[in-house]
Amino acid sequence: MSQKHFQTPKDDECQAVGKYLTSFQRKLLQKSLQPELTDKQRQRIQIMLLADEGKTQAQICQELGCCQATARHWITMARTNQAHHWKSNPIGRPTLVHEEYLQRLKQLVTKSPQEVNVPNQDYQYPFKRWTAQKLSQHLHKELGIKVTPQHLNRLLKQMGLSTRPKPVVEAEGDRSSKGIQIDNLDTVSMFDTSEIWNFNPLASN
Repeated sequence: MSQKHFQTPKDDECQAVGKYLTSFQRKLLQKSLQPELTDKQRQRIQIMLLADEGKTQAQICQELGCCQATARHWITMARTNQAHHWKSNPIGRPTLVHEEYLQRLKQLVTKSPQEVNVPNQDYQYPFKRWTAQKLSQHLHKELGIKVTPQHLNRLLKQMGLSTRPKPVVEAEGDRSSKGIQIDNLDTVSMFDTSEIWNFNPLASN
Protein backbone atom coordinates (compact mmCIF):
# COMPACT_ATOMS: atom_id res chain seq x y z
CA MET A 1 0.00 0.00 0.00
CA SER A 2 1.31 3.40 -0.89
CA GLN A 3 2.36 5.57 2.03
CA LYS A 4 1.41 8.84 0.37
CA HIS A 5 -2.18 8.55 1.63
CA PHE A 6 -0.92 9.06 5.17
CA GLN A 7 1.16 12.15 4.51
CA THR A 8 0.53 15.22 6.66
CA PRO A 9 -0.54 18.56 5.12
CA LYS A 10 2.16 20.54 3.43
CA ASP A 11 4.35 22.40 5.86
CA ASP A 12 3.94 25.68 4.03
CA GLU A 13 0.21 25.66 4.84
CA CYS A 14 1.02 25.70 8.57
CA GLN A 15 3.73 28.34 8.40
CA ALA A 16 2.92 31.98 9.02
CA VAL A 17 3.21 34.05 5.87
CA GLY A 18 2.23 37.29 7.58
CA LYS A 19 2.57 38.63 11.08
CA TYR A 20 0.06 36.29 12.76
CA LEU A 21 -1.77 34.00 10.32
CA THR A 22 -0.69 30.82 8.61
CA SER A 23 -1.16 30.47 4.87
CA PHE A 24 -4.15 28.22 5.50
CA GLN A 25 -5.78 30.66 7.94
CA ARG A 26 -5.31 33.60 5.62
CA LYS A 27 -6.78 31.75 2.64
CA LEU A 28 -9.72 30.60 4.75
CA LEU A 29 -10.49 34.15 5.93
CA GLN A 30 -10.19 35.56 2.44
CA LYS A 31 -12.53 32.86 1.13
CA SER A 32 -15.01 33.66 3.91
CA LEU A 33 -15.48 37.26 2.72
CA GLN A 34 -18.81 36.53 1.08
CA PRO A 35 -21.63 39.01 0.27
CA GLU A 36 -24.02 37.44 2.79
CA LEU A 37 -21.84 38.36 5.77
CA THR A 38 -23.03 40.98 8.22
CA ASP A 39 -21.05 44.21 8.39
CA LYS A 40 -19.60 43.21 11.76
CA GLN A 41 -18.53 39.76 10.59
CA ARG A 42 -16.86 41.28 7.55
CA GLN A 43 -15.15 43.82 9.77
CA ARG A 44 -13.76 41.11 12.06
CA ILE A 45 -12.15 39.30 9.13
CA GLN A 46 -10.77 42.51 7.68
CA ILE A 47 -9.22 43.48 11.02
CA MET A 48 -7.38 40.18 11.27
CA LEU A 49 -6.21 40.31 7.67
CA LEU A 50 -4.94 43.87 8.03
CA ALA A 51 -3.23 43.03 11.32
CA ASP A 52 -1.54 40.10 9.62
CA GLU A 53 -0.23 42.52 6.99
CA GLY A 54 1.43 44.51 9.75
CA LYS A 55 -1.07 47.34 10.06
CA THR A 56 -1.21 48.95 13.51
CA GLN A 57 -4.34 49.19 15.63
CA ALA A 58 -4.63 52.91 14.88
CA GLN A 59 -4.27 52.35 11.13
CA ILE A 60 -6.93 49.62 11.18
CA CYS A 61 -9.36 51.82 13.11
CA GLN A 62 -8.87 54.64 10.63
CA GLU A 63 -9.22 52.42 7.57
CA LEU A 64 -12.28 50.45 8.73
CA GLY A 65 -13.93 53.06 10.96
CA CYS A 66 -14.06 50.70 13.94
CA CYS A 67 -13.40 51.49 17.60
CA GLN A 68 -10.13 50.62 19.33
CA ALA A 69 -11.76 47.96 21.51
CA THR A 70 -13.02 46.09 18.44
CA ALA A 71 -9.68 46.27 16.65
CA ARG A 72 -7.75 45.23 19.75
CA HIS A 73 -9.99 42.22 20.36
CA TRP A 74 -9.71 40.76 16.86
CA ILE A 75 -6.01 41.50 16.57
CA THR A 76 -5.63 39.44 19.74
CA MET A 77 -7.75 36.67 18.21
CA ALA A 78 -5.43 36.55 15.20
CA ARG A 79 -2.31 36.65 17.37
CA THR A 80 -3.52 33.81 19.63
CA ASN A 81 -4.37 31.48 16.74
CA GLN A 82 -8.15 31.93 17.13
CA ALA A 83 -8.93 33.50 13.76
CA HIS A 84 -11.39 30.68 12.99
CA HIS A 85 -13.72 32.04 15.72
CA TRP A 86 -14.74 35.07 13.66
CA LYS A 87 -18.35 33.81 13.42
CA SER A 88 -18.57 31.80 16.64
CA ASN A 89 -20.90 34.36 18.26
CA PRO A 90 -24.19 34.58 16.34
CA ILE A 91 -25.83 37.98 16.42
CA GLY A 92 -28.54 38.60 18.98
CA ARG A 93 -27.75 36.30 21.91
CA PRO A 94 -26.79 37.58 25.38
CA THR A 95 -23.94 35.06 25.52
CA LEU A 96 -22.22 37.19 22.90
CA VAL A 97 -20.97 39.52 25.57
CA HIS A 98 -17.20 39.33 25.57
CA GLU A 99 -14.24 41.54 26.40
CA GLU A 100 -14.79 43.71 23.32
CA TYR A 101 -18.37 44.48 24.39
CA LEU A 102 -17.47 45.11 28.03
CA GLN A 103 -14.62 47.48 27.19
CA ARG A 104 -16.81 49.49 24.83
CA LEU A 105 -19.63 49.59 27.39
CA LYS A 106 -17.20 50.94 29.99
CA GLN A 107 -16.00 53.62 27.56
CA LEU A 108 -19.52 54.76 26.70
CA VAL A 109 -20.97 54.95 30.21
CA THR A 110 -18.12 57.16 31.40
CA LYS A 111 -18.73 59.85 28.78
CA SER A 112 -21.66 61.99 27.69
CA PRO A 113 -23.86 60.60 24.89
CA GLN A 114 -23.39 63.91 23.11
CA GLU A 115 -19.67 63.10 22.72
CA VAL A 116 -20.36 59.81 20.92
CA ASN A 117 -20.84 59.44 17.18
CA VAL A 118 -23.96 57.55 16.18
CA PRO A 119 -23.11 54.55 13.94
CA ASN A 120 -23.95 55.18 10.28
CA GLN A 121 -25.23 58.67 11.10
CA ASP A 122 -23.80 62.18 10.85
CA TYR A 123 -25.10 63.52 14.16
CA GLN A 124 -24.66 63.15 17.89
CA TYR A 125 -27.27 62.06 20.41
CA PRO A 126 -29.46 64.91 21.72
CA PHE A 127 -29.89 63.46 25.22
CA LYS A 128 -27.36 64.23 27.96
CA ARG A 129 -27.47 61.05 30.06
CA TRP A 130 -27.29 57.37 29.18
CA THR A 131 -29.98 54.90 30.13
CA ALA A 132 -29.59 51.13 29.97
CA GLN A 133 -31.97 51.05 27.02
CA LYS A 134 -30.05 53.71 25.09
CA LEU A 135 -26.74 51.97 25.77
CA SER A 136 -28.21 48.67 24.62
CA GLN A 137 -29.49 50.23 21.39
CA HIS A 138 -26.19 51.98 20.67
CA LEU A 139 -24.07 48.87 21.23
CA HIS A 140 -26.43 46.86 19.05
CA LYS A 141 -25.83 49.34 16.22
CA GLU A 142 -22.08 49.51 16.79
CA LEU A 143 -21.17 45.89 17.59
CA GLY A 144 -24.18 43.99 16.30
CA ILE A 145 -24.79 42.51 19.74
CA LYS A 146 -28.25 42.84 21.28
CA VAL A 147 -28.41 42.75 25.08
CA THR A 148 -31.50 43.51 27.14
CA PRO A 149 -31.39 46.64 29.33
CA GLN A 150 -31.80 44.41 32.39
CA HIS A 151 -28.77 42.32 31.53
CA LEU A 152 -26.80 45.43 30.64
CA ASN A 153 -27.52 46.86 34.10
CA ARG A 154 -26.17 43.65 35.62
CA LEU A 155 -23.00 44.00 33.57
CA LEU A 156 -22.57 47.58 34.74
CA LYS A 157 -23.07 46.53 38.34
CA GLN A 158 -20.39 43.86 38.00
CA MET A 159 -17.98 46.56 36.81
CA GLY A 160 -18.97 48.93 39.62
CA LEU A 161 -20.68 51.30 37.18
CA SER A 162 -24.19 52.66 36.73
CA THR A 163 -26.22 54.91 34.45
CA ARG A 164 -27.69 56.66 37.49
CA PRO A 165 -26.20 60.07 38.36
CA LYS A 166 -24.17 60.19 41.53
CA PRO A 167 -26.00 61.82 44.48
CA VAL A 168 -24.89 65.32 45.33
CA VAL A 169 -23.36 65.52 48.79
CA GLU A 170 -24.51 68.68 50.53
CA ALA A 171 -22.00 70.81 52.33
CA GLU A 172 -22.50 71.25 56.07
CA GLY A 173 -23.30 74.94 55.66
CA ASP A 174 -25.98 74.34 53.04
CA ARG A 175 -28.24 72.29 55.28
CA SER A 176 -29.06 75.21 57.58
CA SER A 177 -31.17 76.85 54.88
CA LYS A 178 -33.35 73.79 54.22
CA GLY A 179 -36.14 72.72 56.55
CA ILE A 180 -36.50 73.14 60.28
CA GLN A 181 -33.47 72.35 62.37
CA ILE A 182 -34.34 70.78 65.71
CA ASP A 183 -31.27 72.20 67.40
CA ASN A 184 -32.42 75.75 66.67
CA LEU A 185 -35.65 75.45 68.64
CA ASP A 186 -35.98 77.49 71.82
CA THR A 187 -36.58 74.91 74.54
CA VAL A 188 -37.78 77.59 76.97
CA SER A 189 -40.64 78.48 74.65
CA MET A 190 -41.85 74.89 74.69
CA PHE A 191 -42.44 74.81 78.48
CA ASP A 192 -43.38 77.48 80.97
CA THR A 193 -40.91 76.58 83.69
CA SER A 194 -42.34 79.16 86.10
CA GLU A 195 -45.56 77.16 86.47
CA ILE A 196 -43.58 74.03 87.27
CA TRP A 197 -41.39 75.51 90.01
CA ASN A 198 -44.16 77.65 91.64
CA PHE A 199 -46.41 74.69 92.29
CA ASN A 200 -46.84 74.25 96.11
CA PRO A 201 -48.88 71.23 97.25
CA LEU A 202 -49.29 72.78 100.79
CA ALA A 203 -51.11 75.80 99.39
CA SER A 204 -54.25 73.72 98.87
CA ASN A 205 -54.59 72.85 102.61
